[in-house]
Amino acid sequence: MKKKIIFIINPISGHHNKNNFPKLVDKHIDKEQYEYNIVFTEYAGHATELAVKAIEEEYDYIAAVGGDGTINEVAKCLIGKRQILIIVPLGSGNGLARHLELPFKIERHINEVINKGKVYKIDTATMNGIPFISIAGIGFDALIADYFAKDENRGFITYAKLITEKYPNYKQKEYTLILDDNTTIECKPFFVTFANSSQFGYNAEISPKASVQDGLLDVCVFKKPNILEVPIVATYFLAKQIDKSNFIDIYKAKKIQVTRKKDEVANIDGEAVPMSKDIIVEINPLSLNILLANN
Repeated sequence: MKKKIIFIINPISGHHNKNNFPKLVDKHIDKEQYEYNIVFTEYAGHATELAVKAIEEEYDYIAAVGGDGTINEVAKCLIGKRQILIIVPLGSGNGLARHLELPFKIERHINEVINKGKVYKIDTATMNGIPFISIAGIGFDALIADYFAKDENRGFITYAKLITEKYPNYKQKEYTLILDDNTTIECKPFFVTFANSSQFGYNAEISPKASVQDGLLDVCVFKKPNILEVPIVATYFLAKQIDKSNFIDIYKAKKIQVTRKKDEVANIDGEAVPMSKDIIVEINPLSLNILLANN
């Protein structure tokens, strides 16, 4: 019996034109293995609605075609389910796809992942019950996610512009972190990232050794560099060695309690989400089925 795939496409993610995607699927997908359907999202949150409907209709594979936000909208519906996530990276930063070393050329992706891939289980996590698959955070990165969501332009240049504009006047906030009900950290960082995967996107790795299968989150407490140190930080990021710098402390934990002075937005897989001042972040080990290349 053929397996059923639905492709959920976000037409406005990234800079990619998605109009040719159905033709590429029809040309390259193994029709002996699969029958498929293709749908396009029409508004924020629509991918989640389509994924829920696909589960009800007994699809076997649900493909998120877009960026990290689209992946989150789809994947959070599949946590603990039998259905298998497929990531087709057509967003801007594509952080999770880069961490998983997925092919970016559509023809190659269909051949190596969809036609010949293997199912794996990976960890997911929650921040105050809100699921994330790759990265969540508070502080400066959440501020940038908020401004990016409101900007009409997408892509790396927009991120870089916002960081350059907002960095000089950003005031660090005081946080208390409690790791696994054991270790307490008082800090006033530039930002704190809770990393399931290794990077924000654009190959900017915040925790190069992070694993999506270790049952742990990497808690990255990042110090604000002064203006003269920014080129040094950029060099570490480009070399994928930020964990070896003096600007970051990385801890591992299954559960993190965060206390802040007031409610502020958080970064959830690249999207800005309102969040209360008291936060609990928890790992959900091996809770999501995902199709990856067989190597």
